[in-house]
Amino acid sequence: MRIRTMLEDRAARRRAEIAEALRAEGIEATVEGEAVRARAAGLIARWMRDLALREAGRGA
Repeated sequence: MRIRTMLEDRAARRRAEIAEALRAEGIEATVEGEAVRARAAGLIARWMRDLALREAGRGA
């Protein structure tokens, strides 16, 4: 059980890091359960052209 709890805590921290990195890029981001939801006008187009946005939260 301890390992499972540790993994769940790690995943929750990772989701929070990703949401924070997206917010730093000017994207509204929330953690909803096991998903990080991102909302912004033109987000898909920006995602395709902005490497910093695609890399948000990686290596944090």
